[in-house]
Amino acid sequence: MAIQIKSLDDLKKMRRAGIVVGEALLLMKEAAKAGVTTLELDSIAAQHLRDRGATPSFLGYYGYPNVLCASVNHEIVHGIPNERPLENGDVLSLDFGAIVDGWHGDSAISFGIGEVTPEDQKLMAVCDESMWRGIAAASVGGHLTDISAAIQGYIDSQGKYGILREYGGHGIGTEMHQEPHVLNYGKPGEGPELVAGIALAIEPMITQGSATTKVLKDEWTVVSVDKSNGAHFEQSFALLPDGKPFVLTSIDGGKARLGALGVDISDLLQ
Repeated sequence: MAIQIKSLDDLKKMRRAGIVVGEALLLMKEAAKAGVTTLELDSIAAQHLRDRGATPSFLGYYGYPNVLCASVNHEIVHGIPNERPLENGDVLSLDFGAIVDGWHGDSAISFGIGEVTPEDQKLMAVCDESMWRGIAAASVGGHLTDISAAIQGYIDSQGKYGILREYGGHGIGTEMHQEPHVLNYGKPGEGPELVAGIALAIEPMITQGSATTKVLKDEWTVVSVDKSNGAHFEQSFALLPDGKPFVLTSIDGGKARLGALGVDISDLLQ
């Protein structure tokens, strides 16, 4: 299947979906405290979709039962919201998607409940920064694995972390998952050429220990086999007609984080 290239008008629609996703994640992060359940967070996300006239990307996707993926501690991705109260020290990863006018937005964040260990705080910071480094490495005329290499290079420079091999980022547009698959490791200069109008969801997933995972009996939740905690961050971004990036699911378009890396975002969607 060919990579879907978007027009500026298409990307304006994707930005609307991206804003809904970014807003919902902020609402859930604010609400996530010890004693709150991930099912309650799922309800907050569902209500926000209704309030904004959007529809969920996840609900019903290959039978997935909720609008939110909520993964705790050694659950890395695709955790199903449940009634277990969150506890002080938990590492929580929230992954959420929305559809507006047929276009998808997809983003994920990880954060601690109350006070977490310094090791878990660093785990999340490394994963988050690696994502932004990956986005910053994308440029028109470059190649897909420039992103992959930047992600891996940063993670490996920060310590011994497990980078999940079976899962990665993806193209996004009129479907949540499109070509190309984006690895979170590899050598630069390989894969498809990056062109204006490409939109990608970049999502590193790492653990404190081994990268080996398994899927639980619910057929969704991915956990680390050694039960080490994990982190997951994701943003959907595009390269615009002016050749500059814009982060569709970030409230500020990625201005602050990419700016800190010396990359100016496009003003075509601002």
